[in-house]
Amino acid sequence: MALLRASLLKMTCHRNVWLSSFSPLTVYPNSNSNSKSLPLQPPMFSLSASEAPFSSSSSHEPQFRWKPMCLYHTQGKCNKMDDRIHIERFNHDCSRELQVASAERHKICSQNFDFFLVLDLEGKVEILEFPVLLISAKTMQVEDIFHRFVRPSKMSEQRINEYIEGKYGKFGVDRVWHDTAIPFNEVIQQFEAWLMQHQLWMGGSLDGAAFVTCGNWDLKTKVPQQCQVSKLKLPPYFMEWINLKDVYLNFYKRRTTGMVTMMKELQIPLRGSHHLGIDDTKNIARVLQHMLLDGALIQITARRNPKTPADVNFLFKNRIR
Repeated sequence: MALLRASLLKMTCHRNVWLSSFSPLTVYPNSNSNSKSLPLQPPMFSLSASEAPFSSSSSHEPQFRWKPMCLYHTQGKCNKMDDRIHIERFNHDCSRELQVASAERHKICSQNFDFFLVLDLEGKVEILEFPVLLISAKTMQVEDIFHRFVRPSKMSEQRINEYIEGKYGKFGVDRVWHDTAIPFNEVIQQFEAWLMQHQLWMGGSLDGAAFVTCGNWDLKTKVPQQCQVSKLKLPPYFMEWINLKDVYLNFYKRRTTGMVTMMKELQIPLRGSHHLGIDDTKNIARVLQHMLLDGALIQITARRNPKTPADVNFLFKNRIR
């Protein structure tokens, strides 16, 4: 009997260790949400047990206790800030996980911009997620975050439900999407107010800032498509951008297929869930920070023709096609 109890205890301990290796991304709903409760689910690409509470990426990043973001908080809708369990489980300050030691900042070369707007859209049919990180080009600190889930305007409710379950259900964040998603027109209005709040835009082109993307698809293709669907004129601040893959190719002299490849080559472990927009945006920001500390000059790689915005001029001779 004693042997049996010891065996059961050993199995229980192993089970607890296995469960602790996952980083659940399900967040607490708003108190007035009518959505059904979902069980906590591990994300795709969860951290290993050895990396989970304390993940050190490259030599450029300090150690910290990684926690999944509260996706209500990123959109200004978290009402659990007084809940101790919630605060312990979820991150409410993404700047902490993107900190760079001040002693490292002398390595940054002078940039052409004061700020970088790191963006990574999600959604193939229509945009479903619009996350942007505002990062100082001098200190590499995260100054602010803009994050909205986007509700499609040309789909039936049944199609939307199927689309969101397939896209976000595997991360366990489909409920927060349904609770918070707003039409693209409203997202753009709020984003423009956010840009003006930070004095980055006053109606024309961006002032002292540039978008940073991983590829050209987000701003070359998807935003114009969504503007057409939503019957919006293409905003003037989407006229140019930095494709980090092109800068990476020209700086390191290595061709990369995307974010994951860059992170592997720079020995930066992936954090969060790949293809959850806010997590991908933070991971792209970490690649950007690493490149800045390596001395890279982050320059505009693509610019629209002002007279015919559909025409895009690619400014780097060596680029990812």
